[in-house]
Amino acid sequence: MTTLVVLSCGHAAAQREYLEDLYRRLSNSKEDTNRVLVLSELADYYGFNQFDSCIDYSIKAIELSQKLNYPYGSFRGLRSLFFAYNSRANYPKALEVTLENAKVVEKLKDTRPATVASVYFFLGVLNREMGNYATAISQLHYSIWIWNGKTKRSVPESFAAHCHLALLYQKLNQRDSAQWHAQRAYDLSVQSKTFRRFVFLGSSVLGYIHQESGNFQLAKDYTHLSVQQSKMYDNTFWLARNYNQLANIFNMMNDIDSSVHYARSSLQLCQEHDFSEFAFEASSLLAKAFELKNSPDSTVKYMKIMLAAKDSVFSQSKIQEFQKSVFDEEQRKEEIQKKQEQEKNRIKMFALVSGIVLLLLVALILWRNMRIKQRANIRIEKAYSELKATQAQLIQSEKMASLGELTAGIAHEIQNPLNFVNNFSDVNNELVEELRAELTTGNMQLAREIVNDIQENSKKINHHGRRADAIVKGMLQHSRTSSGQKEPTDINALADEYLRLAYHGHRAKDKSFNVTTKTDFDLSLGKINIIPQDIGRVILNLINNAFYAVNEKRKAKGSMIDAESYEPTVTVSTKTENDKVIILVADNGNGIPDSIKGKIFQPFFTTKPTGQGTGLGLSLAYDIIKAHGGELKMNTKEGEGSEFIIQLRTNLKK
Repeated sequence: MTTLVVLSCGHAAAQREYLEDLYRRLSNSKEDTNRVLVLSELADYYGFNQFDSCIDYSIKAIELSQKLNYPYGSFRGLRSLFFAYNSRANYPKALEVTLENAKVVEKLKDTRPATVASVYFFLGVLNREMGNYATAISQLHYSIWIWNGKTKRSVPESFAAHCHLALLYQKLNQRDSAQWHAQRAYDLSVQSKTFRRFVFLGSSVLGYIHQESGNFQLAKDYTHLSVQQSKMYDNTFWLARNYNQLANIFNMMNDIDSSVHYARSSLQLCQEHDFSEFAFEASSLLAKAFELKNSPDSTVKYMKIMLAAKDSVFSQSKIQEFQKSVFDEEQRKEEIQKKQEQEKNRIKMFALVSGIVLLLLVALILWRNMRIKQRANIRIEKAYSELKATQAQLIQSEKMASLGELTAGIAHEIQNPLNFVNNFSDVNNELVEELRAELTTGNMQLAREIVNDIQENSKKINHHGRRADAIVKGMLQHSRTSSGQKEPTDINALADEYLRLAYHGHRAKDKSFNVTTKTDFDLSLGKINIIPQDIGRVILNLINNAFYAVNEKRKAKGSMIDAESYEPTVTVSTKTENDKVIILVADNGNGIPDSIKGKIFQPFFTTKPTGQGTGLGLSLAYDIIKAHGGELKMNTKEGEGSEFIIQLRTNLKK
């Protein structure tokens, strides 16, 4: 630490020369890749003190890179842009930039570990800020693993990931791991000439860990060092953070005056540079301090500042925007695969329809030839048999379509536990390599800590593996062929499950799909003996039809004046009436015209466009309900909506 302080003046002078050199290079550069790199270096320089300058130089670097078709320059510019938005606590914008950078890295196909590792590092930082600790730990460890490559020791580039892991483990009360990662981050930043200017980060985090452990003297020493380094490199962002940290330390030591001094210094910087997150912390400390000093005016003053800062950083709209961005990125990756599957299904459907048309044409020719030749009866019988076989295939296709609706609603849930299993497996591989190294050197204390980490990761792998297993078993339960055996079933739970899965299935296919769903279940209903797979298919078919009806009405009203007054709604309810259990599926779509009401349950009749329906859904549903001794009815009014009513006898109760 002493050596670092002695070198401070020399580094400050070198820093000024470095900035002047960057401006000279910029003024002498042409519109080429060298200018992109100079712009990126300037953006990096201003990344923690002058955010507007950082954003300006980053955007210029990105625009020039796109003009030159220079993907690596775009990566550098987006990386700098992330630092600016993240430091301003604009996490949704920081995530948007990171996801855009991920696309650039995918196209870049760069073999250098820094590009891929940086993306996972940024995602880990953002998930830590948003409280997604398990995801953050996995991503940060994975970024370190990429940076290290085949080496057994951490490379300097990974010091920042160690810093954030230290903060995460401290948050999770795993103090040994937090201490190890903080010390590792500090050592890497001090040892590296390239990253020595980031010593303020390692020393600040190490000071925070000592603060939380109650080692206040070490906490002050490391934090003061970080303050000195922040001033030396004109890093007002971390200077404000370090002032807050010192204010916290003195507050924990009951030195209220010193705490107020540093909190005020931090708040002044925050207000000058719009550091909303640190302003919230500083004003909170000041409000508490003046409350202890019995100064109500000052307490109220800083309470107002604190509430304003809190609203700026943690507004609900930002959190929703962050979550939407995460969801959109996940859907982007799945969309490519879904489009490929849809194209295959379209080709299969075209072939199937063509086959039906061909068979019908053959049947017509045979029927006409029957009058001429008696022996044509054999050929007609054969064609009739083939037609029956085709109808059976269509029925199976309808069943598979309902399975597809279920699968689309729950298949994406399998990806999360599989991601955890893969990530923690990668982390365990890294820890095993570290364990071997520590066993070789005889460092048994650290080896035992690594074993504990491996054991904890193995438990997480087992937990998420079992979770994925449960999801797969549930899918198999839905997809198995009906045995025809009735069993006691909770109708309310069955209807609620299929409503939820049908909704997710439609959302997976069409991100613009948005329908209000309502339920009104009779909680007094007991279990009734039914074939759950068959009744489930009926309920799913009715719900899917209702979703289709309201969505079509919404699209039709899209350009009309009263579009905003229309709220697509689908309601599922249950009740008892006399000796019957009633299941109702209602919608406020376009309804069914009187001219086709009598055809609605006929096989192969559909109101959907060609290629979007087989016309077997309601026909099969009608037959299934009839086989259960019940009735399937319909009430509809054109322009206002439809209601389908399933009636089952209550004497089926167990």
